[in-house]
Amino acid sequence: MLEELKEQVMEVAKTAQRDGLCRHKSGNFSARDLESGLVVITPTGVDREKMVLQDMVVMNMDAEVVESVNGLKPTSEAMMHLAIYRTRKDVTAIVHTHSKFATVFAVLNKPIPALVYEMFHLGNADEIIPVAPYARPGTMALAESVIEPVKHHDAFLLQAHGDVTVDEASIEEAYLKACYVEEIAELYEHALLLNQGKEPEVLPAEELQKWGYPAEIHLGK
Repeated sequence: MLEELKEQVMEVAKTAQRDGLCRHKSGNFSARDLESGLVVITPTGVDREKMVLQDMVVMNMDAEVVESVNGLKPTSEAMMHLAIYRTRKDVTAIVHTHSKFATVFAVLNKPIPALVYEMFHLGNADEIIPVAPYARPGTMALAESVIEPVKHHDAFLLQAHGDVTVDEASIEEAYLKACYVEEIAELYEHALLLNQGKEPEVLPAEELQKWGYPAEIHLGK
Protein backbone atom coordinates (compact mmCIF):
# COMPACT_ATOMS: atom_id res chain seq x y z
CA MET A 1 0.00 0.00 0.00
CA LEU A 2 1.42 3.39 -1.07
CA GLU A 3 4.85 1.83 -1.61
CA GLU A 4 6.30 4.79 -3.51
CA LEU A 5 5.23 7.21 -0.77
CA LYS A 6 6.71 4.93 1.89
CA GLU A 7 10.02 4.93 0.01
CA GLN A 8 10.04 8.72 -0.18
CA VAL A 9 9.29 9.18 3.53
CA MET A 10 11.87 6.60 4.58
CA GLU A 11 14.62 8.08 2.39
CA VAL A 12 14.05 11.61 3.68
CA ALA A 13 14.07 10.34 7.28
CA LYS A 14 17.41 8.65 6.65
CA THR A 15 18.79 11.73 4.91
CA ALA A 16 17.87 13.87 7.93
CA GLN A 17 19.79 11.45 10.14
CA ARG A 18 22.87 11.54 7.89
CA ASP A 19 22.73 15.33 7.57
CA GLY A 20 22.55 15.75 11.34
CA LEU A 21 19.13 17.43 11.43
CA CYS A 22 17.92 14.55 13.57
CA ARG A 23 19.98 12.52 15.98
CA HIS A 24 19.29 9.14 17.52
CA LYS A 25 15.51 8.57 17.25
CA SER A 26 14.32 12.18 17.35
CA GLY A 27 12.07 13.81 14.76
CA ASN A 28 9.33 12.38 12.56
CA PHE A 29 8.22 12.51 8.94
CA SER A 30 5.04 11.97 6.95
CA ALA A 31 3.44 12.33 3.52
CA ARG A 32 -0.21 12.33 2.50
CA ASP A 33 -1.73 10.68 -0.55
CA LEU A 34 -4.33 13.19 -1.73
CA GLU A 35 -6.34 10.62 -3.69
CA SER A 36 -6.95 8.22 -0.79
CA GLY A 37 -6.44 10.68 2.06
CA LEU A 38 -4.10 8.20 3.74
CA VAL A 39 -0.91 9.27 5.50
CA VAL A 40 2.42 7.43 5.48
CA ILE A 41 4.31 8.22 8.69
CA THR A 42 7.49 7.11 10.41
CA PRO A 43 7.22 4.70 13.35
CA THR A 44 8.15 5.40 16.94
CA GLY A 45 11.36 4.13 18.50
CA VAL A 46 13.14 2.89 15.37
CA ASP A 47 16.75 3.63 14.45
CA ARG A 48 16.48 5.38 11.09
CA GLU A 49 19.71 3.86 9.79
CA LYS A 50 18.14 0.41 10.19
CA MET A 51 14.69 1.44 8.98
CA VAL A 52 13.14 -0.63 6.18
CA LEU A 53 10.10 -0.03 3.98
CA GLN A 54 7.94 -2.41 6.03
CA ASP A 55 8.49 -0.22 9.10
CA MET A 56 6.46 2.63 7.62
CA VAL A 57 2.97 3.04 9.09
CA VAL A 58 -0.16 4.03 7.14
CA MET A 59 -2.90 5.97 8.95
CA ASN A 60 -6.18 7.59 7.99
CA MET A 61 -7.30 11.05 9.03
CA ASP A 62 -9.26 9.56 11.94
CA ALA A 63 -5.94 8.51 13.52
CA GLU A 64 -6.58 4.84 12.76
CA VAL A 65 -3.65 2.66 11.72
CA VAL A 66 -4.74 0.96 8.50
CA GLU A 67 -1.43 -0.76 7.75
CA SER A 68 1.66 -1.60 9.79
CA VAL A 69 3.43 -4.52 8.15
CA ASN A 70 5.99 -4.93 10.95
CA GLY A 71 3.46 -4.16 13.68
CA LEU A 72 5.07 -0.88 14.69
CA LYS A 73 3.27 2.09 16.22
CA PRO A 74 3.25 5.46 14.42
CA THR A 75 5.29 8.28 15.92
CA SER A 76 3.87 9.60 19.18
CA GLU A 77 3.48 12.98 17.44
CA ALA A 78 1.15 11.60 14.77
CA MET A 79 -1.70 13.78 16.06
CA MET A 80 0.38 16.88 15.31
CA HIS A 81 0.83 15.70 11.73
CA LEU A 82 -2.89 15.01 11.34
CA ALA A 83 -3.77 18.42 12.81
CA ILE A 84 -1.59 20.07 10.18
CA TYR A 85 -3.15 18.07 7.35
CA ARG A 86 -6.63 18.97 8.57
CA THR A 87 -5.72 22.66 8.81
CA ARG A 88 -3.86 22.88 5.50
CA LYS A 89 -5.68 20.94 2.79
CA ASP A 90 -2.88 21.80 0.34
CA VAL A 91 -0.09 20.22 2.39
CA THR A 92 1.12 16.78 1.31
CA ALA A 93 4.25 16.40 3.45
CA ILE A 94 5.55 17.26 6.92
CA VAL A 95 9.08 17.21 8.33
CA HIS A 96 9.74 17.63 12.06
CA THR A 97 13.37 17.77 13.17
CA HIS A 98 15.37 18.66 16.26
CA SER A 99 18.13 20.40 14.32
CA LYS A 100 20.66 22.07 16.60
CA PHE A 101 20.57 25.76 15.70
CA ALA A 102 16.83 25.93 15.05
CA THR A 103 16.20 24.25 18.40
CA VAL A 104 18.39 26.84 20.17
CA PHE A 105 15.92 29.53 19.10
CA ALA A 106 12.99 27.25 19.92
CA VAL A 107 14.38 26.95 23.47
CA LEU A 108 14.73 30.75 23.64
CA ASN A 109 11.18 31.16 22.25
CA LYS A 110 12.71 33.57 19.74
CA PRO A 111 11.37 33.93 16.16
CA ILE A 112 13.98 33.99 13.41
CA PRO A 113 13.92 37.03 11.08
CA ALA A 114 14.66 37.30 7.36
CA LEU A 115 18.44 37.60 7.21
CA VAL A 116 19.01 36.13 3.75
CA TYR A 117 17.07 35.36 0.59
CA GLU A 118 16.62 31.71 1.53
CA MET A 119 13.73 32.94 3.68
CA PHE A 120 11.85 33.54 0.42
CA HIS A 121 11.71 29.78 -0.18
CA LEU A 122 10.02 28.99 3.12
CA GLY A 123 6.51 30.11 2.20
CA ASN A 124 6.04 32.22 5.33
CA ALA A 125 3.55 35.05 4.83
CA ASP A 126 5.25 37.55 7.15
CA GLU A 127 8.84 36.54 6.32
CA ILE A 128 9.72 35.31 9.79
CA ILE A 129 10.02 31.86 11.30
CA PRO A 130 7.60 32.06 14.27
CA VAL A 131 7.47 29.94 17.42
CA ALA A 132 4.44 27.82 18.30
CA PRO A 133 3.63 27.96 22.03
CA TYR A 134 5.02 25.23 24.25
CA ALA A 135 3.12 21.98 24.58
CA ARG A 136 4.34 18.62 25.81
CA PRO A 137 5.49 16.35 22.96
CA GLY A 138 3.07 13.62 22.01
CA THR A 139 -0.02 15.34 23.43
CA MET A 140 -3.17 16.78 21.92
CA ALA A 141 -1.98 20.13 23.27
CA LEU A 142 0.98 19.89 20.88
CA ALA A 143 -1.38 19.13 17.99
CA GLU A 144 -3.48 22.17 18.90
CA SER A 145 -0.42 24.42 19.28
CA VAL A 146 0.55 24.13 15.61
CA ILE A 147 -2.84 25.03 14.13
CA GLU A 148 -2.41 28.82 14.16
CA PRO A 149 1.22 29.04 12.99
CA VAL A 150 0.76 26.56 10.14
CA LYS A 151 -2.15 28.56 8.68
CA HIS A 152 0.26 31.16 7.31
CA HIS A 153 3.69 29.54 7.64
CA ASP A 154 5.31 26.55 5.96
CA ALA A 155 8.12 26.70 8.53
CA PHE A 156 7.94 27.36 12.26
CA LEU A 157 9.56 26.40 15.55
CA LEU A 158 8.05 24.45 18.44
CA GLN A 159 8.95 26.12 21.72
CA ALA A 160 11.61 24.14 23.63
CA HIS A 161 11.28 21.31 21.13
CA GLY A 162 12.38 21.69 17.47
CA ASP A 163 11.05 22.80 14.11
CA VAL A 164 8.36 21.86 11.58
CA THR A 165 8.26 22.40 7.83
CA VAL A 166 5.49 21.53 5.38
CA ASP A 167 5.07 21.50 1.62
CA GLU A 168 2.31 20.97 -0.91
CA ALA A 169 4.51 19.27 -3.54
CA SER A 170 6.62 16.59 -1.85
CA ILE A 171 8.42 15.49 1.28
CA GLU A 172 11.71 16.27 -0.46
CA GLU A 173 10.64 19.92 -0.72
CA ALA A 174 9.49 19.94 2.91
CA TYR A 175 12.93 18.62 3.88
CA LEU A 176 14.67 21.29 1.80
CA LYS A 177 12.76 23.89 3.82
CA ALA A 178 13.99 22.23 7.03
CA CYS A 179 17.56 22.58 5.72
CA TYR A 180 16.95 26.27 4.99
CA VAL A 181 15.56 26.78 8.51
CA GLU A 182 18.68 25.27 10.06
CA GLU A 183 21.01 27.30 7.83
CA ILE A 184 19.20 30.56 8.60
CA ALA A 185 19.16 29.74 12.33
CA GLU A 186 22.92 29.12 12.29
CA LEU A 187 23.53 32.41 10.47
CA TYR A 188 21.30 34.23 12.96
CA GLU A 189 23.19 32.83 15.94
CA HIS A 190 26.55 33.81 14.42
CA ALA A 191 25.25 37.29 13.53
CA LEU A 192 24.04 37.86 17.10
CA LEU A 193 27.36 36.70 18.53
CA LEU A 194 29.48 38.85 16.22
CA ASN A 195 27.15 41.81 16.76
CA GLN A 196 27.50 41.49 20.55
CA GLY A 197 23.89 40.47 21.00
CA LYS A 198 22.43 43.27 18.93
CA GLU A 199 19.85 42.36 16.32
CA PRO A 200 21.30 42.30 12.79
CA GLU A 201 19.65 44.15 9.94
CA VAL A 202 17.02 42.10 8.17
CA LEU A 203 15.65 42.07 4.65
CA PRO A 204 12.29 43.87 4.38
CA ALA A 205 9.37 41.68 3.36
CA GLU A 206 8.78 43.80 0.25
CA GLU A 207 12.39 43.18 -0.84
CA LEU A 208 12.03 39.42 -0.47
CA GLN A 209 8.76 39.47 -2.38
CA LYS A 210 10.50 41.11 -5.36
CA TRP A 211 12.81 38.15 -5.81
CA GLY A 212 12.41 36.31 -9.10
CA TYR A 213 14.25 34.71 -11.98
CA PRO A 214 16.18 37.30 -14.07
CA ALA A 215 14.09 38.54 -17.00
CA GLU A 216 17.32 39.29 -18.87
CA ILE A 217 18.08 35.59 -19.32
CA HIS A 218 16.54 34.26 -22.54
CA LEU A 219 15.83 30.57 -22.47
CA GLY A 220 16.14 28.56 -25.67
CA LYS A 221 13.08 27.05 -27.26
